[in-house]
Amino acid sequence: MSMNQLIPIVNKLQDVFHSVGMLDTIDLPQIAVVGSQSSGKSSVLENIVGKDFLPRGTGIVTRRPLVLQLIHTNEGEEYGEFLHLPKRKISDFEEIRNEIQAETERVTGKEGKSISALPIHLKIHSPHVLNLTLIDLPGITKVPVGNQPKDIEYQIKQMILQYIKKPNCIILAVSPANTDIANSEALKLARAVDKSGDRTVGVLTKLDLMDKGTDAMDVINGKHVPLKLGFVGVVLRGQQDIESNKPIKDALENEAEFFKNHPAYRSVANRMGIAFLTKKLNGILLEHIRKCLPEIRSKISALISKAQQRLSEYGVPLEESEMNHGAMLLQLLTQFSKEFGDVIEGTNVDLTTDELFGGARINHIFTEKFYPMLEKMDACEGLTDYDIRTAIRNAKGPRTSLFIPEASFVMLVKKQVKKLEDPSLRCVNQVFEELVAIVDHAEKHLVRFPKLRERTKEFVADLLRRYETPLKVFIKNLIQIELAYINTNHPDFFDGGNSSFMIMSQQFQTNVNGQKQQQGPPVPQRRSNPSQQAGAPQEVGIFFDFGWRNCGLWEVT
Repeated sequence: MSMNQLIPIVNKLQDVFHSVGMLDTIDLPQIAVVGSQSSGKSSVLENIVGKDFLPRGTGIVTRRPLVLQLIHTNEGEEYGEFLHLPKRKISDFEEIRNEIQAETERVTGKEGKSISALPIHLKIHSPHVLNLTLIDLPGITKVPVGNQPKDIEYQIKQMILQYIKKPNCIILAVSPANTDIANSEALKLARAVDKSGDRTVGVLTKLDLMDKGTDAMDVINGKHVPLKLGFVGVVLRGQQDIESNKPIKDALENEAEFFKNHPAYRSVANRMGIAFLTKKLNGILLEHIRKCLPEIRSKISALISKAQQRLSEYGVPLEESEMNHGAMLLQLLTQFSKEFGDVIEGTNVDLTTDELFGGARINHIFTEKFYPMLEKMDACEGLTDYDIRTAIRNAKGPRTSLFIPEASFVMLVKKQVKKLEDPSLRCVNQVFEELVAIVDHAEKHLVRFPKLRERTKEFVADLLRRYETPLKVFIKNLIQIELAYINTNHPDFFDGGNSSFMIMSQQFQTNVNGQKQQQGPPVPQRRSNPSQQAGAPQEVGIFFDFGWRNCGLWEVT
């Protein structure tokens, strides 16, 4: 690869990254042109190209970065190409100027008050240019004019810094020679990101407008602002020359005469002027690309490898026919369904070992969360002696009774059985959430088709919700069924209370004897009723009888 091919290759990379929205992915070598308004920045670019093609006017004219790619051709006509107008060659440079203006207004509006960081890409093919890439950035302004935002200076400086802070960016700092160089806004910004001056090229304009008897040799020789890449002085057309359409070719000849005949600059005339600046920038950019090329190649290779890996995950290419699309859709949905089932059954090969997932997680919810939660529940929780006494007395009315009235027992039991509903519904919610998580895992094969993936996820989630609601209704109905009829004749009714009977009998003996026994009495047979034991106070027996029956019914439920 010859050195002359380097800049066009970087230009092509720049276009590709811009087209796919990856401009900031790789720091490509480039030259950013920085300067304040009226510093002559636009005139420098036009003199380098040799054509009038940039919009002119008052206020901020450059409101979007212009990526200017100069391409040397051996012969043929001169023309420009915009990246946003592919395959259209524009030979009229006045039309190029109008298109820059129109494309700028398309994004920033016609009022001229806003700026945008979205660049315009322009290629100029000409036998009169050297291969070069320059980025024309908005001119630095200090005072908002008209409808411009109050922080316009800050906005412009931030945009400029976004470009020149990149290590591979060469800074072309344009400063007028007829003002104090210490006040140069371009050099201030350059120094903020390039403190050692390693990648800054200084350009001094308006040398012909300096006060008589003064010159800029101290600045050119680096005595005031040392730059490793040095300063280059240029003489541009004045406003009157521009308005009278003085050809740039004549202006370049006048520039050469100025340096050749000026007593202060004649000794450095061969290092001054637009022609020398163009060659210098071409050489700097080529050398900079050569140094950066290994790193760029490595980063691009890494990006290609990453893209190929991602491409392989997308599977085989799709055929154009609708029939093939339908077959692919059926295959994807079948694969999704199988993946969903495999995760639940535990046969999926991609299951993690870090945590429970899928069917194992659902099993964990039932066996380690739901069932222990029921085990911890107390059949008599929330029922005080006062509640039981009141319910029993209300059920007896004016009569007295040695046994628990059925109505009071049923009323109090219903209140306790109702407590089973909340943990059951909570279990449904937890299983639903796990099923949704399984959907997220199973849809990985659909990543190639984002819209299909999203639609499938929404559909399955809606389907799960559709079944979640009737399931909750079923659980509530099941609880209502249990509440509708308290089956005290169930054979497990008394057996289920045996474990609780030992505890209740201990309490019974404590109340009778006035002290807690170390061990409770032996468990009675099914026909034994502790409320009928001799010497037991009536209410104590009733409470015990109620607790015994309640625990048994709880086990049955």
